[in-house]
Amino acid sequence: MPISNSCKIAESVLIYHGELVNLYGCTIGEYTQVGPFVEIQKNAIIGKKCKISSHSFICEGVEIEDNVFIGHGVVFINDLFPSAVSESGNMKNESDWELVKTKIKKGASIGSNATIMGGITIGTMALIGAGAVITKNIPDYKIVIGNENKIIGDVRNKDKPK
Repeated sequence: MPISNSCKIAESVLIYHGELVNLYGCTIGEYTQVGPFVEIQKNAIIGKKCKISSHSFICEGVEIEDNVFIGHGVVFINDLFPSAVSESGNMKNESDWELVKTKIKKGASIGSNATIMGGITIGTMALIGAGAVITKNIPDYKIVIGNENKIIGDVRNKDKPK
């Protein structure tokens, strides 16, 4: 079953091609839209009026506030030191790692194929460029590109970034 009964999904949520998503234990707010080939894991929280584009992965520990845009193929990470096995060589399980939480504040937009490392906060109305790897907190309203998280503008200015 691609959409688990363990999810809390508002009635007004629109899920495109429900047979092509994997949702379990998550919460999704009113009027949010979820594209095909999206996975949203347990304890992830998606606010109201968000758009989650196709092929995105939202893992446990991610909180997305209202009015957030997630582009195609965006990936969130919740483990800063991933490994298949423990120090003793045994396969890791849920008790063998530390969950690192991430927060995306109201109205932020994340461009396609961005990767958001664990423990990050992306500020209110911030705009993350396509393909960026976000490794540090992003202030409110800033436009950020690249793996260096270079601030190139402010969304409150109507001029295009230079």
